[in-house]
Amino acid sequence: MHNLGLALLLAIPVVAADYMEVKFANKDVVLTADPSSQFWRKTAPVLATKSNLGVELKSNRTEIRVRWTNKNLYVLMSCPYEELYLLPNPNAAQETNKLWEHDVAEIFLGADFNNIHQYREYQVSPQGEWVDLDIDTKKARPDGGWKWDSKMAVKARIDAKAKIWYGEFQIPLASVTSEQIKPGTLLRGNFYRFQGPPPDRKMVAWLPTGRISNHTPEAFGTLKLVQ
Repeated sequence: MHNLGLALLLAIPVVAADYMEVKFANKDVVLTADPSSQFWRKTAPVLATKSNLGVELKSNRTEIRVRWTNKNLYVLMSCPYEELYLLPNPNAAQETNKLWEHDVAEIFLGADFNNIHQYREYQVSPQGEWVDLDIDTKKARPDGGWKWDSKMAVKARIDAKAKIWYGEFQIPLASVTSEQIKPGTLLRGNFYRFQGPPPDRKMVAWLPTGRISNHTPEAFGTLKLVQ
């Protein structure tokens, strides 16, 4: 290789697979669960294509879009499916404990890089049901953490013709950290989804954990909030 070509190659920044830059938005918006909306259409997705054990799941290739404002973290997950596994009597007006036993999109977020076993969990189903949890993997909460309230908002939408469902979150950043939020703030996290009924249920992960459990903070990646 010519020296000029080598210099150009070395000048290209290398982005780690477990790192995500999250771009700023000037104002908060109403949730649409629509990747073609003005808010989302210029946001390139990060892809989740593997199971927790690292097996490629091409038919469940999940797109994850993330933005932030002064108050909130927005996440939109686009979730292709073969068959949905849903609760028969959905209630989106109140929290649904153990929602993860059916189809959901999940976000795990923390801000403490020293005590990585402490983080928060946020979920939405294709029917708009939701649950949020306060997690400590070293000292489990008496109620499992689900009675904690993040004050998040969610919206879900199913495109049955395309066989894709969309789950969107508006997560108050104050529910993740008490520290001041600004460009350069770092968060820890991972994105998952459960898809389909047993016995062929699939677990899709942005960053495979190497084990069945999603609760593997050692596998979390870094989210950097940028202007």
